[in-house]
Amino acid sequence: MKKQHLGLNTVCTHTGEVEDKQFKGAVSPIYLSSSYAFEDIDEKRYPRYFNTPNQQALCKKVAALEHTEAALIFGSGMAAVSTSLLAFLHKGDHIVLQNALYGGTMNLVLEEFDKYGIEYSFTKSLDIKDFKKEIRKNTKVIYIETPSNPLLKITDIRKVAKLAKKHKLVSMIDNTFASPVNQLPGNMGIDIMIHSATKYFGGHSDILAGAVAASAAHINQIFQLGKNLGGSLSDFTVWMLERSMKTLGIRVAAQNKNALKLANFLEKHEAVAKVYYPGLKSHVDYELAKSQMSGFGGMMSFELKSGYDVSKFFKSLRLIKPSMSLAGVESTVLSPTQTSHALLTPEERKKQGIADGLIRFSVGIEDRKDIIADLNRAIKKAKKK
Repeated sequence: MKKQHLGLNTVCTHTGEVEDKQFKGAVSPIYLSSSYAFEDIDEKRYPRYFNTPNQQALCKKVAALEHTEAALIFGSGMAAVSTSLLAFLHKGDHIVLQNALYGGTMNLVLEEFDKYGIEYSFTKSLDIKDFKKEIRKNTKVIYIETPSNPLLKITDIRKVAKLAKKHKLVSMIDNTFASPVNQLPGNMGIDIMIHSATKYFGGHSDILAGAVAASAAHINQIFQLGKNLGGSLSDFTVWMLERSMKTLGIRVAAQNKNALKLANFLEKHEAVAKVYYPGLKSHVDYELAKSQMSGFGGMMSFELKSGYDVSKFFKSLRLIKPSMSLAGVESTVLSPTQTSHALLTPEERKKQGIADGLIRFSVGIEDRKDIIADLNRAIKKAKKK
């Protein structure tokens, strides 16, 4: 019988709460202890083992949101990515990765995998034929990211999952940009879902965390490595993250709505050369995005025409914040070449289609008219004389 899932906002609000047995408070208590008893108990608790009361409770929320059996919470998104990859890749193994990836993930592969004797290859495009071409006898993992950072490229999740199962490979996805609100890759056959929980899960630009959701067996394999690498999350931050995730559904819904309207506004703006947003009908993968996403997310990128100074545009903003991260309730912008993809060479960025003048736009929950007014003012001031 198919498992029945609670509604999204019910899961966000109630699943993963720590029971307050003494006072019955509405908010989960925090267990800040780093030392727990070990005699006459069923489970020996230790923060590095991902099993404190707050850690375990939050993992239930993440698993429920992704419709998986289990989950783990990490100290950062890259801790979640690196631990998950290294749990399934060993010396002599090979991984296939899509060519459009978060800069930190790509840098991890390029800088570290050779040291471990792990082979890797990047697809030439996001077409499933290019994934097939890269599979070798020693391939163990296929890794994708959709929508991708920063150009919002869309990968066919179902086709990748089917390909992975055919070749008995572990499939992984970075689901950060979509969040479980907009996309459930596990329901489409992907084995492991990874998040920078710093982003939409946290949602308030005050938390650094990562998350992984998968079957109990896959999570156990990741845990066995994770407890040795030590990338766990402090319980106070776990508590803050659980608090933040209570509003995940309504925050993302508001950001979806704002982003679609703003993408349409920017696409029609005389100063804008190109807008990258999967919710636009002009997006090359609009139909694919519509088939696998329930909402198009709050992330987009755009390029100003050559007659505009991007640096001056950033400096002229008053409401929208030029900022290193994304997905907070406040709207932010950044230059991928200076931040998220700065570790890549200009040649590597060019291969991904990341122009120096590209602007990544994380849409917040402000009143849309105020965001538009701020964009218009900054674009006007950025015009070269």
